[in-house]
Amino acid sequence: MKAILFFRRLATVLLLACLAPSLTHAALPKREFRGAWVQIINGQFQGLGTEATQRRLLEQLDAMQQCGINVVMFQVRGEADAMYASPYEPWSRFLTGQQGQAPQPYWDPLAWMVHECHKRQMEIHAWINPYRAKTKGTTQLATTHPYAQWPERFFAYDGLLLFDPGLQENRDYICQIAKDIVSRYDVDGLHIDDYFYPYPAAGQAIPDDATYALHSNGLHDRGDWRRYNVNLLIEQLHRTLRETKPWVKFGVSPFGIYHNRKNGGSIVGSATGGLQNYDDLYADVLYWVDKGWVDYTVPQIYWEIGNKAADYDCLCRWWAKYASGRPLVIGQDIERTVKHGDFQQKLDLQRSLKGVSGSCMWYSSALAANTGNYAAALRANYHQKPALQPLMPFMDKEAPGKVKKLKTLWMPDGYYLFWTAPKAKDEMNRARQYAVYAFQKGEKVNTEDASHLVGITSEPLMKLPYVHGKDKITYVVTALDRLHNESKAVKKKIKL
Repeated sequence: MKAILFFRRLATVLLLACLAPSLTHAALPKREFRGAWVQIINGQFQGLGTEATQRRLLEQLDAMQQCGINVVMFQVRGEADAMYASPYEPWSRFLTGQQGQAPQPYWDPLAWMVHECHKRQMEIHAWINPYRAKTKGTTQLATTHPYAQWPERFFAYDGLLLFDPGLQENRDYICQIAKDIVSRYDVDGLHIDDYFYPYPAAGQAIPDDATYALHSNGLHDRGDWRRYNVNLLIEQLHRTLRETKPWVKFGVSPFGIYHNRKNGGSIVGSATGGLQNYDDLYADVLYWVDKGWVDYTVPQIYWEIGNKAADYDCLCRWWAKYASGRPLVIGQDIERTVKHGDFQQKLDLQRSLKGVSGSCMWYSSALAANTGNYAAALRANYHQKPALQPLMPFMDKEAPGKVKKLKTLWMPDGYYLFWTAPKAKDEMNRARQYAVYAFQKGEKVNTEDASHLVGITSEPLMKLPYVHGKDKITYVVTALDRLHNESKAVKKKIKL
């Protein structure tokens, strides 16, 4: 056992040593989306009970915080069910073990996660699957499930049940669910993934002939019609969120290939050879970006560098070229990356591309387990310093006012920096967090240099590392609003 532990520690040291040189070649970004998905339908919380589920979530949140994750994608609706107290849909079986059964002792996982994520200075995006109403493993639906109320609004395909995307009443219902979530919970974003029309199953046709006959909208190509239906939902979801809470971000995580160039047509494509968003899932992601209907995009580029059908390098560059009209985040598969040993090359590549705004890790439990020392490498290298969120000026670009009354004060447990929040005219302008920078004597005060960012906090104070009161350090504090627009700096010279 001691030998195993020794070699594990040695592997960690060697990995971190290999990664260390990259920091000398590129400055740490001040703004970067650093996300991770917390999945429910893999059953990792199913039937654990309240205390054990909370304990497992805390383990993952703490691990994510330690390795610099600043956005958590929490799956709250996997099959028209709920990981929260929904007035419309039943409790998820992936929480309690039986769909429709409330957790005992009672708790609301989404409300709990909002509190825990914000306490750790992390955004939380509620992740929903819009169309999927039953996964293959679900054998019984609750009487409160929407299928029990309106079976005519669904179709079955390859063991799944799906809301028929061609029906306006389904689009209205899905938007009603989204509106309910963002109205009642202080989430920072709403997130959907790659499940639009179902992934093709050999020998099975999508049973939407009757819907097409009634609602073709003058479109004579079935593929164009299906894309049109999904476009309508994306546009309506975006509008619903803006009207409900204009600061809530809307993100989509599509399959990693948009269209294969070799398949021809007038649609731009990549030098790939796999399943396609545009042709197979009827998801015209580039159109959504061009129309401004999504606020960020996270293509799932889970393959390794050099993959013959779907090369990570090729796809990263392709998405950066065509989808960076909105912040573009690269979806990373931790286990595949560890298997192929291309961690450093992947993150160095995406940081070198102007159109890429960060990463999102699949998935949180792999980070918590430090699979292949992935989390340790993030902590020691790529996420050494905290990062602000990418700017989204199309949502809001007005910075909050600067902090007031910056001062120091001794408290029973140490020396503190205190300040007062600036006044705000509305919620969009209110300071939600603060960035704190530190500069040694003689260093130029430059808040664009991320190496000086020492912390992000939601409290108007920070404990200082007091030593002997002889070292002169300039601290700088800025205010951040909900979209991380940053105020003017206020500085104070301190002896530590």
